[in-house]
Amino acid sequence: MVGAGVLSLPYAMSELGWGPGIAVLIISWVITLYTLWQMVEMHEMVPGKRFDRYHELGQHAFGDKLGLWIVVPQQLIVEVGVNIVYMVTGGRSLKKFHDVICDGKCKDIKLTFFIMIFASVHFVLSQLPNLNSISGVSLAAAVMSLSYSTIAWGASVDKGKMVDVDYNLRATTTPGKVFGFFGALGEVAFAYAGHNVVLEIQATIPSTPEKPSKKPMWKGVVVAYIVVALCYFPVALIGYWAFGNSVDDNILITLNKPTWLIATANMMVVIHVIGSYQIYAMPVFDMIETVLVKKLKFPPGLTLRLIARTLYVAFTMFVAITFPFFGGLLGFFGGFAFAPTTYFLPCIMWLAIYKPKRFSLSWFTNWVCIVLGVCLMILSPIGGLRQIILDSKTYKFYS
Repeated sequence: MVGAGVLSLPYAMSELGWGPGIAVLIISWVITLYTLWQMVEMHEMVPGKRFDRYHELGQHAFGDKLGLWIVVPQQLIVEVGVNIVYMVTGGRSLKKFHDVICDGKCKDIKLTFFIMIFASVHFVLSQLPNLNSISGVSLAAAVMSLSYSTIAWGASVDKGKMVDVDYNLRATTTPGKVFGFFGALGEVAFAYAGHNVVLEIQATIPSTPEKPSKKPMWKGVVVAYIVVALCYFPVALIGYWAFGNSVDDNILITLNKPTWLIATANMMVVIHVIGSYQIYAMPVFDMIETVLVKKLKFPPGLTLRLIARTLYVAFTMFVAITFPFFGGLLGFFGGFAFAPTTYFLPCIMWLAIYKPKRFSLSWFTNWVCIVLGVCLMILSPIGGLRQIILDSKTYKFYS
């Protein structure tokens, strides 16, 4: 759950301000915990059947064809989007690690090369067969995300409030403030993005009628969300308190001292996004290989896996090198893809399957989530796209 999106939360706060920023963080935490609970509950709602994939749940709710068309494109955009953002994150953190350690004494190396170095690891790791085979990588990633989140807010406390700290909104013009607000909503949405692989994870837990998988899964979700709160809120609030509207779109890029600690934190980010990249890439590999084997009649085996997965990693690397804008990408993908699958698609499925009584608490709660989620999906990509356009004006491609 704790993704690299946590590092952009102080930046999101600088576009939202204190009041709206805290409100958006809390509301997002509550809504996404509620929709996760719905997905855990729906995993085994048909006796003797388990919905191990998001699209299987969609097909049960909306019908075989419509369910696929509603869920699969959304899931693909999320998973590919995360992989692109993680390529940028990995490359930028490697570059920051290099720059901090060198302290101006080394030759400057382009960000492009650091993204390529980061991608080289995935050409190897992507050949691992399935989600269970990367549990060790996943554990390392979880430990790293907790560690660098703690370093991010701990180092901010240590540095203290900047002398001329400014808590006015980052933008000075009215359009800038409005679009910045939209983009920040997407950045927060991106941080709460564990829903797309939750059913796949629950599918790995044994289940019997006496001991259904939803019980241990829900315990895991609750623990995860307590940890999420302990990571997200301190990073967002203390990072913004220390730097105000001068904070970078990645808090660890803003911090420079103590050198050894910031270098370590950036290396932790690299290790974390190596694991997270694979977790989001595995369902994509599964989809690609299923289509190639079943529809296009390719023979399954090592050759197919080698070519398909290598091409996918190369594609995400190429897009990341072309558009290495962390904040803009988070805002765009966070709203465009994460809002539906995380904020309101589970609610629509719940209404379609369980049909709660009109104006009951369940009906009302789901509709509130749907309305907020749809607003998020429409508004935040506009802010994110504007940020990418502004960044690309001053950026030399492949530099």
